[in-house]
Amino acid sequence: MNRSPISEADLHAYVDNQLSSARRIEVEAFLAARPDEAARVAAYRRQNQQLQHLFDPLLDEPIPPHLQQPSRVATRLNLRLAAVVTWVFVGGIVGSVAGGMAGWQLRGSPPMLAQMSSQMPRVTEPLGAQQATVGERLAWRAAVAHAVYSPDTRRPVEIGADQEDQLVAWLSKRLGVKLKPPSLKAQGYELIGGRLLPGSEGPVAQFMYHDAKGKRLTLYVSGERQDKQDTAFHFATEGPIGVFYWIDNGMGYAISAGSNKNELARVALAVYNQINPK
Repeated sequence: MNRSPISEADLHAYVDNQLSSARRIEVEAFLAARPDEAARVAAYRRQNQQLQHLFDPLLDEPIPPHLQQPSRVATRLNLRLAAVVTWVFVGGIVGSVAGGMAGWQLRGSPPMLAQMSSQMPRVTEPLGAQQATVGERLAWRAAVAHAVYSPDTRRPVEIGADQEDQLVAWLSKRLGVKLKPPSLKAQGYELIGGRLLPGSEGPVAQFMYHDAKGKRLTLYVSGERQDKQDTAFHFATEGPIGVFYWIDNGMGYAISAGSNKNELARVALAVYNQINPK
C-alpha cells in the first residue's frame, strides 16, 4: 500500500490533534527523520499554547452588564470577549501565518511554503470588530502578534538587527512607506530585528526589541484607513499584555510588552518623537 506524502496540511492537523492514529504515526516518523521540520512543528504547538494562555482566562470573566441588554448587544464590540470567541480561529491561522509569512528567508524552502510566503493574506478581524474603533482593532492585532512571536527563542524575527539596512529596505518596500526602527537604547532596549505580518489593510511591520534581562517589546506598524486623524495616545490591555497605541498620518503604531502603563508610555513617547522629529 502506497503512503501519500506528508503535506503542510498534515503537519498543521498534527499540531491541532486532528489526525487519525495511523496518519499520526506516519507524521511522527516523518518528523523523526527531519529535525528542522520537527522544530518548526514544536514552535507551532508553543504558539497555540501561548494563545491559550493569553485568552483562556477570559472565559471565566463575567459578561459586562451593558452586553446583557439585548437592545445594546450589537452596538459595541467588547474586544476582550471577541478574543475569547475567536482565539480558536486565530490559533488556526497562526501556524500558517508563522510558517507562511517567513517571506524573504523562505527562498530555497519547500515549494508549498515558498508559495505561501508570496501570497500575503489579510487577517480577518474578530467577529463584529467593525463596531470597534480603528485604534482598538490595531491594539488587538498588535497584542496577538506580540503574544505569538515574542516568546519564540528560535526565530523571533525574520531579519536580524545585524542586517538592519536590508530589513528597512524590505519592509519599506512592502508597506509602501519609508520605515526606520526607532533607537530605544536610551530606554534600555536593543533592536533584535523585524518581520513582515499580514494586516487587515495589507502588510504590517513588526520590530522586536529586548532589554538586558531578555524581556521583549514589539513595535507594530500598519497603514490605517480612516476619515479622521487621532494622534492621541491610548492604552489597552489584552490579558497580560499592555499596548500603547496611536494613529498618525494614516499609519498606526502600537507598542506591546508585558510591562506597566508608565513603562510603555515612556517608550511610546520616545518612538513618537523619533517618527515626528521637531
